[in-house]
Amino acid sequence: MSALREPCIGRFRRMLYADLKEVLSIERRAYEFAWTEGIFRDCIRVGYHCRVLETPHGFIQAYGVMSAAVGEAHILNLCVRPELQGRGLSRRLLEHLLEQARSLQARTVFLEVRPSNHRAARLYAAAGFCEVGIRRDYYPSAKGREDALVLAREL
Repeated sequence: MSALREPCIGRFRRMLYADLKEVLSIERRAYEFAWTEGIFRDCIRVGYHCRVLETPHGFIQAYGVMSAAVGEAHILNLCVRPELQGRGLSRRLLEHLLEQARSLQARTVFLEVRPSNHRAARLYAAAGFCEVGIRRDYYPSAKGREDALVLAREL
């Protein structure tokens, strides 16, 4: 069975520098304004919780990056391979990151989302996140800048 036919089978593991070529390929296809290799390298280097979801054959389906300190966690990036979106992998990855946050004794998890990213906003609302603020002109966009909704969830 091909990796594309088994999107829910797999395991989470730490993201490695060796994964960055594939992660960057996914990132660039998923986002118009993608993270750079340097950003991912820095996240791994400083010890952020960088995770990939891969099939038993090593096919990366999704990845996430989260920082955690002093009772708080911040989900910085959550991405699913575009051709696998809509199959529950985002929810599974989010649940994994929330479990990681709990294990690190975080009491609150924060994240930002573009108001135009309706699918992500629905996912986060369904997972219990609530809007707690707005960061003006946070994201680059084709028309200049876009605000970010700041969401939080108590664990």
